Amino acid sequence: QVQITESGGGLVQPGGSLRLSCAASGIFFSINAMGWYRQPPGKQRELVARITSGGSTNYADSVKGRFTISRDGAKNTAYLQMNSLKPEDTAVYYCNAVTASGMGLYSWGQGTHVTVSS
Repeated sequence: QVQITESGGGLVQPGGSLRLSCAASGIFFSINAMGWYRQPPGKQRELVARITSGGSTNYADSVKGRFTISRDGAKNTAYLQMNSLKPEDTAVYYCNAVTASGMGLYSWGQGTHVTVSS
């Protein structure tokens, strides 16, 4: 059974940092591209960062240079290091395996809330 659990969110001031974690079980973690998505209040979910099984990464323009995605195959865990956070980064963040078209492959987890506010 697939289970994806995100953690690490919270309240942070503008300019601050957070590190999100994504623990995945029941999937072929080592061969799947993994991605972090976010859904701001009242908006659609969007893919913000993706990492392939080989470690290649790409990012949405809105987070490029501030966010870093990584993965640990031994732990079946993906991470999102978020620096220089802005109020517009406020959202629920989700993790999932990523299809070639950028969609989430599995059912969505609960996500982790990130609020950037002074």
